[in-house]
Amino acid sequence: MKKVVLAYSGGLDTSVAIHWLKARGYEVIAYMADVGQEKTTHAAIERAKKAGASKVVVKDLKKKFVTDYIWPALKAGAIYEGRYTLATALSRPLIAAEQVAVAHAERATAVGHGCTGKGNDQVRFEVTTQALDGTLEILAPVREWEFKSREEEIAYAHKHGIPIDVTKKSPFSIDKNIWGVSVEAGVLEDPNVEPPAESFQWTQGAEKRNLREKTVEIQFEGGVPVGLGGRKIEPLKLIAELNDLGARYGIGRMDMIENRLVGIKSRETYEAPAATILLQAHKDLESLVLDRELLHYKEGISLKYAELVYYGLWFTPLRQALDAFIETTQKKVTGTVRVKLRKYSSHVVGRKSPYSLYKESLATYSEKDKFDQKLAKGFIDLWALPYKK
Repeated sequence: MKKVVLAYSGGLDTSVAIHWLKARGYEVIAYMADVGQEKTTHAAIERAKKAGASKVVVKDLKKKFVTDYIWPALKAGAIYEGRYTLATALSRPLIAAEQVAVAHAERATAVGHGCTGKGNDQVRFEVTTQALDGTLEILAPVREWEFKSREEEIAYAHKHGIPIDVTKKSPFSIDKNIWGVSVEAGVLEDPNVEPPAESFQWTQGAEKRNLREKTVEIQFEGGVPVGLGGRKIEPLKLIAELNDLGARYGIGRMDMIENRLVGIKSRETYEAPAATILLQAHKDLESLVLDRELLHYKEGISLKYAELVYYGLWFTPLRQALDAFIETTQKKVTGTVRVKLRKYSSHVVGRKSPYSLYKESLATYSEKDKFDQKLAKGFIDLWALPYKK
C-alpha cells in the first residue's frame, strides 16, 4: 500500500480527503502544522483518526516561522502589490518543507494537500515539494474528486461516518497565523460590497472603541525587532503583543483586489497589525541609516522578493541570492523607532540610530547651518549639462 502524508487542517475538505484517499489504496498520515492559527488540535487529531488516518503528526513551527521566514521578509520589506504583507504566502513554503521532511521520516512516496485549483496555495505547496524532492507523488484531491459542492462533501462524510464540525457555518474562507489573517468568499466576492464586521477576526469592534493615542517604541538590531519600550522580548511574544495592541486600534486592515498567480483577480480582506507596524518602523529606520542609492535600489529588490514569496518560489536560487544582498543592507539597521497608534492608523513620530546618516548641521536652516549653498550652482550646471540646449 502506498503511503501519503496529507497536509491536514482539520476542516471538511481535508477530513473527507483522508477517507477519499484511503478508499483509493493509500495509507494516509495526517500532518498538522502549527504556525499560530490559534486552533486547538485535539479535536482535529481525533477527527483525522476517525476519518481513517493511520497516524497524525503535529509540528509546532511558530518559532521557525518567525526566524526563518517572517524576519527575512521583514528585512526585505516584502509587501505584495503595495499592501499584502504575505502572512499566508510566507507560511506555505515552511509547511510544505516540513511535510516533505515528514514524508522522508515516514518513508512515504507521496504528499497531498487540500488546496483548490484556482488558488495560489496549490502552487506554493507543489513548487516547494518539487524543489526539495521531485520524486514524491503530489496528490490534490479537491482538484480531482467528484464532489461539486460543500453539501456533497458533507453527505459523503455522513455516509462514511467521518466526524465533521458543521455547526459553525461561516460564509468565509479564513486562514490565520501569527503574521496575519486572510478572509475571502461569501459577500466579499462582490468587490463593491463593504466588508461586514464579521469578516474581520482580530480587529472586530475597533470602530466602537474610543482609545487614546498611544506611542510604542520598537528596538531593532541588524534589521530584526528585539524589544518593545526598552525591554528585550523574544520574537513570538513581541509579535503577539503588537498584534494585540494594533488590533485594538484597528491597525492593519486591508480590503484588497489582488492579482493571483493563476491569472485571476480576487478580493480578500487582510488583518496584519504587528506586520503593518513592524514593516512601517523598519522601513523608516532604513531611511535613516542607508544611503540614497542603496535605499532606492533595495526598493526594487523588495518588490521582487514579495513576488517570489507570493509566487511560491521560496526555495529558489534567486531568493537565496537576494537574501545575501539584503543581509548586507541590514548591518546598520539598528536603533529605536517610535510609532504613534491612532484608530485605523499608525505613524512613525521618531527614530534614532548610532548609524544615522542624518546631519542636522547640513539639513538645518538655522544659524547652525554648515552647508555651502554657493556650491549648488556648479552642481546644477553639471547635472543639467547632458540636457542643455
